[in-house]
Amino acid sequence: MPPPPPPPHLRAWPHRDALLVDRARALGELNRRLLGGGRLALFLTWPALLQLGWALVVGSLGALSLSPDPFTLMLVVLTVAAGLGVLVPAVFFQVRGLRRDRDVRGRLVQWALLDRDPARDARHRAPVLSAAWLVVSFLMCAAGLWLCFAVPAAARPGSTTYTDVAYGMGAGFGLWVTGLAGLAKAVAHYRLAVRVFGAVSARPASEPVPTPTPTPEPAPDGRSASSARPPHA
Repeated sequence: MPPPPPPPHLRAWPHRDALLVDRARALGELNRRLLGGGRLALFLTWPALLQLGWALVVGSLGALSLSPDPFTLMLVVLTVAAGLGVLVPAVFFQVRGLRRDRDVRGRLVQWALLDRDPARDARHRAPVLSAAWLVVSFLMCAAGLWLCFAVPAAARPGSTTYTDVAYGMGAGFGLWVTGLAGLAKAVAHYRLAVRVFGAVSARPASEPVPTPTPTPEPAPDGRSASSARPPHA
């Protein structure tokens, strides 16, 4: 990950163009690590592993309740261990990814506020990637909420077991929490793009700041100062 920009007393760029090139390179790499295609693939991989681990744990416990013989007990222990071996790393890396995204976003803000370059800053807003994260996360949230409510509502005595309800609600809860994290990430990047890149790109660097024209003050007799006669010498 690109390091944060050096403090003002240690900056040694030979000219502004070199600073802008380094700034654009750092912003591009940070955006790729925050919203790139590989990051989105990882975002979809961890929920899939969560679902697999949860299915192994809940399914094995349901099998134990049906036939509690020694062979089944040994098989259940191995399956639960395998499920936890998938479930725990998936949760760990998801939490680690959230912390990493916070660090990446902070460095992106630091590099963006270092200078302004309207010609290159437009692409760093990444509207297509932000929209992709928003749509995928929204669909994940919707699917999770639907599972959390539909599975208990469709349960029937004698045909639906407690294991089925627990699996459906756990799977839905995992999808819902992961989707909320993705939605928060997409909204945070949109706000960052509007606040940082929109602010630095609002006025080109070469455009001078207009100075307001002073309005003439009215003379004491009601006429403007420009129409008043000059005093006699």
